[in-house]
Amino acid sequence: SLMSLPLCHPQLEGLCSFLQLSTCPEPFLVRFCSWLLALTPDLSYTSAAVLAEQLFLRRVLSLTQPPSRHLMAALTSFCSKYSHPFCCVLVAAVLQEPGEGAEQTKLVCELVEECLEPHSVQLVLSQVLEAPLSEKLLPVLQAVLGRQVRRNLEVLPPELLDLLVLTLCQQAPAFATSLNYAKLVMAVLTAYQSQVS
Repeated sequence: SLMSLPLCHPQLEGLCSFLQLSTCPEPFLVRFCSWLLALTPDLSYTSAAVLAEQLFLRRVLSLTQPPSRHLMAALTSFCSKYSHPFCCVLVAAVLQEPGEGAEQTKLVCELVEECLEPHSVQLVLSQVLEAPLSEKLLPVLQAVLGRQVRRNLEVLPPELLDLLVLTLCQQAPAFATSLNYAKLVMAVLTAYQSQVS
């Protein structure tokens, strides 16, 4: 049975290949993620990162329409327990992908708003701020701020807020005609008016 197979690195990639996890039917993917969440002890960071790549990377990067309910269920269940490795593998790949990537961006926004734990939301923000700011990334920043406003117990660390404000100031000329940029600036001023002068 699967429970008797090793789930430690480096055997894990071989197991993923054997099970054809990157192309398996999505209902099986949901069941597999449910089984993963029940494992004790928890997977190591490395194992969870390998699984995030094998289970989701190809599927998410190839999206041309909203994810199916099965894929979304698998994503959200995996994120509920392995949020940090998921962000480091999958969100990073989406942010670095050239082109518009509309469906991928929408998916990241939804995960930020509903699924990721607070520390991982901050990780997503730092990943966005490390990349060249583009129209594609503005909705992700908006999603992070929207979550901060709705869940007022979650507060950005001062260094991340400072970096966000500095980035927005530096990029203002490039986004002079962007409605999304204007909305983002207003969201920052609204959410952090006492810290932003």
